[in-house]
Amino acid sequence: MTEKAKDLKDEGLAAAQRMKEEEELGLRRVQGPLRFAVPGIALCWSLFQLSLSSWLLLDSTYIRSIHLAFAMLIVFLSYPTMKRDVNIPGLRWLGEKHKIPVADFVIAGLAALAALYIAIDYDGLASRIGSPSTRDMVIGVFLVVILLDAARRVIGPALPVIATLFSMYAFFGPYMPDFLIFKGVSLSRYVSQISLTTEGIFGIPLGVSARIVFLFVLFGAMLDKAGAGKFFIDLAMSLLGRYKGGPAKAAVLSSGLTGIVSGSSIANVVTTGTFTIPLMKKVGYPAKKAAAIEVAVSTNGQLMPPIMGAAAFIIAEYVNIPFVEVCKAAAVPAFASYAALFYLTHLEACKLGMRGLPKADLPRFFATFRAGMHYLIPIFVLLYELIIPRHSPDLAAFRSILVLMVVMLLQHAVKVKFKGGDLGAAFKQGFSDILNGLISGARNMVSVAIATAAAGIIVGVVTMGLGGLITSIIDTLSQGSIILMLLITAGACLVLGMGLPTTANYIVMASLTAPALVTIAEWNGFTVPLIAAHLFVFYFGILADDTPPVGLAAYAASAIAKSDPIATGLQGFMYDIRTAVLPFMFIFNTDMLLLGIDNLPLALYIFAMTCVGMFAFASATQGWFITKNRWYDIPLLLGVSAIMFRPEFFGHLIGLDNHYLSYLLGLGLWGVIFAMQKLRSRGDSLVTLEA
Repeated sequence: MTEKAKDLKDEGLAAAQRMKEEEELGLRRVQGPLRFAVPGIALCWSLFQLSLSSWLLLDSTYIRSIHLAFAMLIVFLSYPTMKRDVNIPGLRWLGEKHKIPVADFVIAGLAALAALYIAIDYDGLASRIGSPSTRDMVIGVFLVVILLDAARRVIGPALPVIATLFSMYAFFGPYMPDFLIFKGVSLSRYVSQISLTTEGIFGIPLGVSARIVFLFVLFGAMLDKAGAGKFFIDLAMSLLGRYKGGPAKAAVLSSGLTGIVSGSSIANVVTTGTFTIPLMKKVGYPAKKAAAIEVAVSTNGQLMPPIMGAAAFIIAEYVNIPFVEVCKAAAVPAFASYAALFYLTHLEACKLGMRGLPKADLPRFFATFRAGMHYLIPIFVLLYELIIPRHSPDLAAFRSILVLMVVMLLQHAVKVKFKGGDLGAAFKQGFSDILNGLISGARNMVSVAIATAAAGIIVGVVTMGLGGLITSIIDTLSQGSIILMLLITAGACLVLGMGLPTTANYIVMASLTAPALVTIAEWNGFTVPLIAAHLFVFYFGILADDTPPVGLAAYAASAIAKSDPIATGLQGFMYDIRTAVLPFMFIFNTDMLLLGIDNLPLALYIFAMTCVGMFAFASATQGWFITKNRWYDIPLLLGVSAIMFRPEFFGHLIGLDNHYLSYLLGLGLWGVIFAMQKLRSRGDSLVTLEA
């Protein structure tokens, strides 16, 4: 590698890492004694959240209030008012990135007090429900304004703008055109609903963030600080690196493993892409495709149970089903999506005539597994707690964190015991890793806490009476067509998702469209289970992460690969098209969500057939199966996909009593296409040899 190429690579890695740090840590890099202020607050926040799962008993309203207050403090101390430097005398503090201005200390304190007000005057507010005092009104309005500013600083302008438009609509509804007219609300009702009760800012999303999401994000952050991220990458490379397109396949596996405990597409890209993108380029993937594959697999990491971008827990609350049932419903689509991505990387490798990496360049599997198998212990504890005794998600996460702390404390000491070294320094390093993990977990939670609180403003406005109106508008636009209704919903999710984090996008769209999907479908004699509607919204919210021109995951990957971010995003979205098909399919084929299916062999059968459908669809869209597709191969492959995705429909067409048998029809057609292309491939090889 030339010196110039090395400099470009280092520059790209630094840019991607900077994007990750800005997402997780904010824009300020404070020097001096004040550099301990935010880490100290973050540490206290993590300890508070761990206390809630062990010995501290508080009312849920108090928990939500304190949770938001911690997030507010960190936001205003970590993120300046303006991202760009301000050179106007007297206003330079607005863009200050190297120290914390006095003004931001004051704003942070006032914001935290506003968030705590519902806890400080809990009894008084309870006695004044519906008739807030002047003080209630002032603090309530201030909380809305300061929360929107916090969301603007940490997330961007999209969510504050949408929340502001909904708030304005609540007041100006009576003056809208007939089809948009709304009776409107008074300022006192708005403030009571949004700021002073648990129907708005302090609603279900913030409650789930405070009780459950925080612990899972903390678990993922601590696992990363322990070194599990590199272990997952090395393990994937040792297993798959030597095969055709091996680094890309390793990227799929490692991002899937990372996605189990990570809720961030950008974090996935930077964690795994730093290693996999250069290796993909080394074996022959063009820079754009290497980056796009990493974007697709990292984005899909948020589909993976149990975290699912922190939305799984909110889905459970909204749908009112156990958390394990959400994971069960999400399992087949998530794993089928990853299987299709794995297959897609193989197709790309075949098209480009690639080989794998030399075995000598790869880590050894057993040595890698043995060196990092202790990282699997807390993950197995988490899965055991959730699946076998079915403990609550927060208790399962808390116990897993305790086990992980023991692992982090002892791992360096065990190495020192066998290899020699300073045992005291090893324990000190383990303790330092735990502290850094606690701080990192809290800082990673800031965007989620602020997003759920700000999205609560929109949810609060909708519950004032807009729900029926939204259903009516969607019904009018779709003209009663289920397909058109789904397309409108998917489009709205993609557009909103360009500016919103996944969790906020899900909350907004679930409040607006998920109930409407179920209701309008019933009006038209079609049943859409509520969990299917919520997962539909969730999937398209995730796909927005690599939707140009905003997709931040694409920008991070392109920085590492030195490719064009827009082209990377478009290529990544093309790879994700097979994921976009899944939500439409499980709306019409709820077997894919395993609803009412507790038979494990049947569940595995459905999963396998879904994978075949996904493989056929990937082959059709990528133009390659065994060899390059001809025009007549594409409709045949799409036919296989259609049968695998809608076996009941095709089973009814051919008169089968058991629609699961119609899967065999799809398998037969897939076999015919395989045989045709195999013969054609051999013929092409003979022609090449003769030439």
